[in-house]
Amino acid sequence: MEIKQRPRRPSGLRRWAFRLPILLYRLRLGAFLGSRFVLINHIGRKTGQPRQTVVEVVSRADNAVTVAAGFGPGSDWYRNLLVHPSTTIQLGSHHLAVQAHRIDADARAEAMLDYAHRHPGAARKLTKFMGYTVDGSDADYAAVGRALHMLRFQPGADHS
Repeated sequence: MEIKQRPRRPSGLRRWAFRLPILLYRLRLGAFLGSRFVLINHIGRKTGQPRQTVVEVVSRADNAVTVAAGFGPGSDWYRNLLVHPSTTIQLGSHHLAVQAHRIDADARAEAMLDYAHRHPGAARKLTKFMGYTVDGSDADYAAVGRALHMLRFQPGADHS
C-alpha cells in the first residue's frame, strides 16, 4: 500500500453533490440507499447545533455499524462525534440510538478487509479516491484499514 495524495475536503459544487443523500433521507427516501449508507445525526462541537452527514458503511456486525472518515480525521462529522458520541443514525428506514467509539488498528484492518471482500470494485475505487495505491491483496487492504480513522456505532445511547 502506498499513499499518493489525500483528497481535499469537498467544496462548492462537489460539496453540494456529496450532501445530496441527506436530502433523500429528509424526504423519507433513505430506504433507496439501502444499508450501504448511513445518515449520521451529530452535534456541532463548537456550535452545539444539530448536523447531519451521510457516509458509506464499511462493515456491519453484531448490531454495530462501522464507518470511515474518508477525508481524514479533520472531517467535521468525525470530530463532532469524538466530542459528542451519543447520537442517532438511520440505516434505510431504521432509526437507531447509538454510541460512537473509535476502534483500534486491528479492528479497522478487519473492517476494511470485510468491505474489500464484499465490494471488491468499490474498494478499489474508494481506496484510489482516498489517495491510496493498493495491489488488491488482503495485506494492502488491511494496511489501508489501519491507516484510516474509523468509528463504530453500537446500540446503547439514550435519546428519548
